[in-house]
Amino acid sequence: MTTPQHPGRPPRTFASPHRGSGERIDPAPAGEPHVPVAPPALLRQGRSVWLWLWFVVALCALATLGFFVTTYGAAGPAIASVLAFIPFAAVVICLMWLDRWEPEPRAMIVFAVAWGAFVAIILTFAIGLFVQSTLPFMATFTGFSSVVQAPIVEELLKCAGILVVLAMGRRALDGALDGIVYGGLIGAGFAFVENVKYFVESFLMGGVDDLTTTFFMRAVLSPFAHIMFTAACGFAVGLAVRRGRNVFGPWLVGLVVAIALHAIWNGSALFAGFFLPYLFVQIPLFALCVVAAIRIRLEELRLRRERLEEYVRAGWFTPQEADMLSTRPGRKAGLTWAATLPGDRRPMMKRFIHDGARLAWARQRALTGRDPLAAVDERALLRRMLQTRAELLAPVGR
Repeated sequence: MTTPQHPGRPPRTFASPHRGSGERIDPAPAGEPHVPVAPPALLRQGRSVWLWLWFVVALCALATLGFFVTTYGAAGPAIASVLAFIPFAAVVICLMWLDRWEPEPRAMIVFAVAWGAFVAIILTFAIGLFVQSTLPFMATFTGFSSVVQAPIVEELLKCAGILVVLAMGRRALDGALDGIVYGGLIGAGFAFVENVKYFVESFLMGGVDDLTTTFFMRAVLSPFAHIMFTAACGFAVGLAVRRGRNVFGPWLVGLVVAIALHAIWNGSALFAGFFLPYLFVQIPLFALCVVAAIRIRLEELRLRRERLEEYVRAGWFTPQEADMLSTRPGRKAGLTWAATLPGDRRPMMKRFIHDGARLAWARQRALTGRDPLAAVDERALLRRMLQTRAELLAPVGR
């Protein structure tokens, strides 16, 4: 690939970029390509959390901890946290599995969870206390808090985290699936702390029996509720990013959808009981979201194959390698083959596949014009993959 002559400044994160043509991919050299001694690093900017935001998260975490200790004591929240961790771990594992072939930066994952668990939750508590103290008459309206206030306030704060993630991680949030993952992680963090609150209150008011009922309803029957709501907004933002479009409009649409889903979820349980709406509204809604997520994943695998095809035409990869990097049967075959190599080289193969996914998305960013420095990542990733390929094919003792 050629070096960009005038890369210029990166565009504003939320601006609608001009359509780019992408860097020209130079043909692969004849014979064995040169393999770098050490793998080059990717651009850090656009994949890391702003340092000052960790201080904001830390302050919100201290405020959240202070709220629980002063309100419920220390022992109750500690025990409830253990129970709340069970559904939290389950949903996070599912989200990581969904995007396992292009893992997100760990710091971005931690920040997304922390935004939901500390920033969004403590602001939700603060707004709730403010409404109760200044607008007490609102409590007289049946369902106002759960059907109106909670969906609007909670989803607005959670979905704002998606914009913050995008502002910092414009090279990490590449498409609709990434948007779903980041939105889901924010929702998982929020649900974790909210579950702690519900579990503590259930135990204090009704003992073990009430706690058991609450745990069953929230942790077993509906652990994905908050994840679904915020993931809907993340999907809209990620789709706009993938297409190189302004994200504010899609974010607003996604926010409205998240609020509506949240209101329907709460309202159906409030006005028609839990189990009937759960069977005929909530389960079908969850099933629809699962099917949509799988279809989105397949669509993005197809897009990944299209981007890698450009490297196939330039001679850097074979069609079989492109299939291995972008299809389930190809990955399975590649990992099976790597396991037969001396020393079990599946970790190398996984690294090769991960970098192949990142290479395809770097190419997509270049084509949409939203990342003038995408060629820098393309060159780094291509060189890393050449090195990994050489390690995979190296004879024993080399």
